[in-house]
Amino acid sequence: MHFKWNYEPPTPQEKQASDELSGKLGIHPILAQLLIRRGITTESAAKRFFRPQLADLINPFLMKDMDVAVDRLNDAMGRKERILVYGDYDVDGCTAVALVYKFLQQFYSNIDYYIPDRYDEGYGVSEKGIAYAKETGVKLIIILDCGIKAIQEIALAKSLGIDFIICDHHVPDEEMPPAVAILNPKRPDDSYPFKSLCGCGVGFKFMQGWAKNNGIPFSRLIPLLDFCAVSIAADLVPVTDENRILAFHGLKQLNQNPSIGLKAIIDICGLNGRELSMSDIIFRIGPRINASGRMENGKESVDLLVEKDYNIALKKAKHIDEYNEQRKDIDKQMTEEANVIVSKLESQKHHSSIVLYDENWKKGVIGIVASRLTEIYFRPTVVLTRDGDLATGSARSVTGFDVYAAIKHCRDLLMNFGGHTYAAGLTLRWDDIPLFRKKFQQYVEDHIAPELTEATINLDAKLDFKDITKKLFNDLKRFAPFGPECTKPLFFTQGVYDYGTSKVVGREQEHIKLELVDSKSSTVVNGIAFGQSGSVRYIKSKRAFDIAYTIEANVFKRNQVQLQIEDIRPEEEHPQAALPTEE
Repeated sequence: MHFKWNYEPPTPQEKQASDELSGKLGIHPILAQLLIRRGITTESAAKRFFRPQLADLINPFLMKDMDVAVDRLNDAMGRKERILVYGDYDVDGCTAVALVYKFLQQFYSNIDYYIPDRYDEGYGVSEKGIAYAKETGVKLIIILDCGIKAIQEIALAKSLGIDFIICDHHVPDEEMPPAVAILNPKRPDDSYPFKSLCGCGVGFKFMQGWAKNNGIPFSRLIPLLDFCAVSIAADLVPVTDENRILAFHGLKQLNQNPSIGLKAIIDICGLNGRELSMSDIIFRIGPRINASGRMENGKESVDLLVEKDYNIALKKAKHIDEYNEQRKDIDKQMTEEANVIVSKLESQKHHSSIVLYDENWKKGVIGIVASRLTEIYFRPTVVLTRDGDLATGSARSVTGFDVYAAIKHCRDLLMNFGGHTYAAGLTLRWDDIPLFRKKFQQYVEDHIAPELTEATINLDAKLDFKDITKKLFNDLKRFAPFGPECTKPLFFTQGVYDYGTSKVVGREQEHIKLELVDSKSSTVVNGIAFGQSGSVRYIKSKRAFDIAYTIEANVFKRNQVQLQIEDIRPEEEHPQAALPTEE
């Protein structure tokens, strides 16, 4: 697949500003240009960006209801009430529960945790969970990464003498549950300055507020920051502002002294001994934490994350790894089945969205399938499966389109829904799926910009091979951690040639290992193009082509830089005029 390339050359003003900033910081002007495009225009702002400081975390008491939540937790402890830490079964929920439980357990023993069963109870607060709390004498539930829409369930708990503190980050409805305190920066009446915390981040702010109120030094919270990094990466929240600080120091903790449960997962993944990045969390660590909730029960992941004995943790990590292997098999089968359905729906190409359903699909994997279809077809996608007379589903979106708003538009057909801009969950009657599909697709058709459904990559800067030095790479690493709204810089070079030694590699000969030169120097640059072996014939013809790529460390030769090539464009198919030239 060839992508449409989007590139805006720097303006004369941006060039001048980047030259000045690069002189002050001692970095390449191209990297200074990247900073300016991110709104970082001064030396002091750049230093804060490169070295995020925990001292710059926002005062937790600026969040609405924080003082109420802290007071209620203090009262519970003072009265020796039983506390239940309750969370969603995904990575964000499990890490949030582990973080709050591990921190409070150091100071208070009458505490338990609970993760609902995806298949038996469904998402969020369940009547079974409330019954468990009542049976075990719980008086206070701290709920994380869910609860903002559990009006009836929390009212039921209240009637049974159980209070709730909600720590959520999903978009609230007009009516909110009768909880003692609701910590959610997305509340319309909350002036907290950063709105994009994940569920674990809200839990962390609660613990930060409680620690501050009780004179507990902030240093006691630092060992828990690895959970924040894992949740920020896995939940795909913007890696900006407060999330950047938490992710930066959380990755530092994950690399230097991870919690025992995470250390066991790292070892099971084969990541021991290398510097971990946000990508390692997204593709290796996160899926394993998710796997128990997708296949069986997410509580097993929390059991692992709070484990204190490494040998026991390793056994639990191996068990969860087996779940992940099962998940991969089911995921592959369901994605193939979904692709067949899409290919048969010839009219699908005329729609701006995809809505698919099959009563035999596994509930725990439909979110992954929705994500894969979104990546393949560049369409907002809803995938549904059957649960009795109901359909339960997951929605995923393309960059720039609010799928939560599209789901909300169909609320008259829905029994329940929730989520945020790029991911949502929903429940409706099975027989209402055709009506939902029609209404959802019409909304998307009316509101999505056509360019959002094209295979597009946004390029950050143009480089010549002579610019790709070890210093450039080391300076580029300082832009990490990467994620939404702080993406890994994507460069392009025009007019490159095969050095003569490029070849196809991989079990099915699906990748290309490249050695390239450009027309401006004799520098030979190594690269890897995953899944792009279809371009090898053109490359070996000794004709010029353009490449879009990120700059990476070679996994096997750590002191060597290589390009991870995202797209290859034959020059004759895509004339140079297709890209604006820099003056």
